[in-house]
This record gives sequence, structure tokens and C-alpha cells, in this order.
Amino acid sequence: MMKFKNRNKAVYSLLMIGCIVVFWAINNFYTPATYSPKDDITSGGTKLPSYAIPSSTTASVVTHEHFSLSYSERYEQAEWVAYVLKKQHLTYDDRKRPYFVEDPKVKTKSADWRNYKGSGYDRGHLCPAGDRRFSEQAYNETFYTSNISPQNRDFNAGIWNRLEMQVRRWAKKKGALFVITGGVLEDGLEQIGEEDVDVPRYYYKIVATGNETAIKAVAFLIEGKESSQPLDRFVVPIDELEKRTGIDFFHELPDTIEARFESTANLEGWPM
Repeated sequence: MMKFKNRNKAVYSLLMIGCIVVFWAINNFYTPATYSPKDDITSGGTKLPSYAIPSSTTASVVTHEHFSLSYSERYEQAEWVAYVLKKQHLTYDDRKRPYFVEDPKVKTKSADWRNYKGSGYDRGHLCPAGDRRFSEQAYNETFYTSNISPQNRDFNAGIWNRLEMQVRRWAKKKGALFVITGGVLEDGLEQIGEEDVDVPRYYYKIVATGNETAIKAVAFLIEGKESSQPLDRFVVPIDELEKRTGIDFFHELPDTIEARFESTANLEGWPM
């Protein structure tokens, strides 16, 4: 009888250990299957022309159907996310907010969303979900963890949101825009989570329109905290962003054209 009880205890103990191991594995390693099946909705085209794709300091460029990015394993986030934004992309379709999942195209594995739990930081979209409501796939793609960066909550809901809304107003008036955005990834940043996701101190956004021979662009560099200052106070030359990030923007353009619009900081042609 005693042997039978001891055997039952051993079985129960093994089952308990097994359940704990499975629960731990699910909590730490399980990522839901990719839920963004390919669709045929392009809403006028979302692929950036080659001359609008920045250089990559990591050689880890990922191209999704509706945006591209360069992933930095060192900082566990994208150094840039780039996409086309057009008037017809700005719909009010009601989309169900999905889970954040790891990016299946990032070979080194993008950071798990759990790194953000309890950190006090938002999972800030780089390509905003609100810019991609025109299709389920486009919307869901923005919830890959490669498209998020830790952001102060007031900053995310405040001045950064104001800038995103301004970009949408420009898209409604100007037509196709090329948007390039990300955090400034540098040494000495605060880190969160088990994977040491870095918290950028500054965020940038470049908005451009035109073609290879006639392109106009405006760039912003904003500290990652809320500010009541008007957006025009944060306009900088693209050259300054290149120095801060090590990224070469519009590097496929002829040097003479690139130098002409990257060296200035003004809002000419960008009414606010």
C-alpha cells in the first residue's frame, strides 16, 4: 500500500513538473502563428521606390507587404521603418486589434513583447496602425514586434501622435509620401526586459515626396518626452539625422540632388 502511495506521489510530482515546464515554455517562447495572410489589397501601392530606402547599418533589412525595416539585434528594435502613405490609405475601417507577435522575417528573432510588461513604457508603433487600416494584412503587420519601440506614454500619446496626425494631413493634400522613422540608437541607453530592449532618448521622422529628380523632404528630431512646443521647433536637416544614426538616407540619389535637400532645415512646401 505504501509503495502504491509513493508511486502516485511520484507520478503527481512528475505531472506537476511537466505542467510547470510547459507553462514556462509557452510564456517565454511561444509566439502565435503569423496571422497576416497575403491579400491583394495594395490601395494604390505601398512599396517604396528603391531611392527612398535608407542604408542599413546591420545588413538586416526586412520587407513586408506594406512596410520595410532594418532590424538591429543589438538594440532589439528597428533602426528605421519605411513606408508609403497615400490619401487612399487613410480609411476608417474598423479593425480588431491583434496580439503583438515576433516578426517571422527577422532571422535573429525580434524582441518578445513581454519585455515591455511592467516597464512603464508603451509599445510604440513606428509604422502607425492607424496608417494601415485599409486591409487586415496591412493592419496586422504593424503589430510585429520589429515595428515597436519603447516610448514614454505621454510622448507617445502627445507630441509624437501630433506629428503622426500632421503627416496624415500632408498625405491627404500632397499625394504619395515616403515616411522613414525610428529611434536614435546609441550607446548608454536605458534597457528593459530580459532581452535588454533599449529605450531611445530621441526619435526621428523623415517625410518626403517627389521623384529622383525633384524630391522635397522635411525631418524631425524629438526627445522622447511630452512637449507643448509646436512641431516646427523640432525640424532638423537630414544631414544631422545621418550623423546621429549612422544611416545614409536617400543614398541611391545622385550626390548633388541628395546634398541639396538634406543640408537644410525648413518647412517650405510643408504647411502646418
